Amino acid sequence: MLAGPGHEFDHGAAVRGCAAGDEAALKALYDAEAAAMLGVALRIVRRRDLAEEAVHDAFLQIWRKAHQYDPALGSGRAWMFAIVRNRALNIVRDRSREDLVDDETFETLQADHDETLMRLPERDALRRCLEQLDKPRRASLMLAYVSGFSHGEIAGRLGVPLGTVKAWIRRSLLALKECMA
Repeated sequence: MLAGPGHEFDHGAAVRGCAAGDEAALKALYDAEAAAMLGVALRIVRRRDLAEEAVHDAFLQIWRKAHQYDPALGSGRAWMFAIVRNRALNIVRDRSREDLVDDETFETLQADHDETLMRLPERDALRRCLEQLDKPRRASLMLAYVSGFSHGEIAGRLGVPLGTVKAWIRRSLLALKECMA
């Protein structure tokens, strides 16, 4: 399980150890991957406290569900990272978590996007095409692709249903593709 000289850490063996109730195996997994898992969660939820919560919940799930791990479906490491990713996404989707980014930061980002658009030369095809989109659709697109917000975060901040944001972004991308062609 533990990495020796010339050997890599065996995540699968450590997960199987967790399934057998071996607390040392869980600690080994934590020591090996907690920092990287925190980084993944932080990129998704954008707040350290929520990222730490996602990692904590993920390790609880790893401990409780280790018996469900199937090495035929992928590596132990991939299984663990899927758990933390899913936990972080659940935090984002939770409607009570609309505070992932404070209002001031969100409004600043929207203003920055407008400023960025205005900095493009007037003859620039991208600027022309983006200006053809109505403001909410353009804002959704910029928040998703420039600032990296999830569709759920955008929906929560703009106060519209998630399906609406997804449709706006999908249609805006199609409109941009057509306009740029």
